[in-house]
Amino acid sequence: MKDFKQCLTENSYFRQEELVFADCDRNQRARVAALLSKVGAYAGYDYDARGLTHDYLYTLGEIFLLSRVALRMHRCPCAGEVLDITTWENGTRGAHMQRVFEMADQTGAVCVSAKSDWILVDPKTRKILRPASFTAKSLTVCPKEIDCPEPRKLFLPQEGAEELGFRPVRWSDLDGNGHLYSGRYGDIVWDALPDALQEQTPREFYINYSKEATLGEQLRLLGRREGAEYRMEGLGNDGTCFSALCVF
Repeated sequence: MKDFKQCLTENSYFRQEELVFADCDRNQRARVAALLSKVGAYAGYDYDARGLTHDYLYTLGEIFLLSRVALRMHRCPCAGEVLDITTWENGTRGAHMQRVFEMADQTGAVCVSAKSDWILVDPKTRKILRPASFTAKSLTVCPKEIDCPEPRKLFLPQEGAEELGFRPVRWSDLDGNGHLYSGRYGDIVWDALPDALQEQTPREFYINYSKEATLGEQLRLLGRREGAEYRMEGLGNDGTCFSALCVF
């Protein structure tokens, strides 16, 4: 059994992880869905290691929901590679609390960098709370520059948008909160892309999580190509569920 390192510092959390076939596409390249899953997972690992588990934060009446992510692919990692994944808190941006990430290979070269924006909510009422309401710990700021664009608000122009069909939310899509898992959206996007783009590795990927999707919901997918970019939107029962932008 391989012994991977993990380390908790005052301002960051570090862990080594091997990419397995399940993380990768048929060309053995890391899937965007797997990278999104690591963004969500490592945020949790950091706080869990500090004793700030989901259950503990729930008792405080303040939990996090992922709102936006931006990924920059410097080099797409492949199956069998061991990545050093580090995450830092990065202060606040308006109503959002930011967390950033680097995924480096064993030479120290950063393969993937990411920035994520989170909202603080009351778990019972789902009311959005201001970052200043967070009482569990003092927020820190990442001590280094992360080579990744900022997450941003996305929209899909209706003119020229194409219908991509419907995607039902299935049992296996759900996470422990009972809604569509944040990492799963990457696969939903890739399954709906034009065939030629599915084979490409994006230089950047952006996603907005707008509304929670639940079991049985039918997501209506719309897309629009703009040169080297492809935008996609998923509409649920109560409006836009997600918006994504792939930059190739």
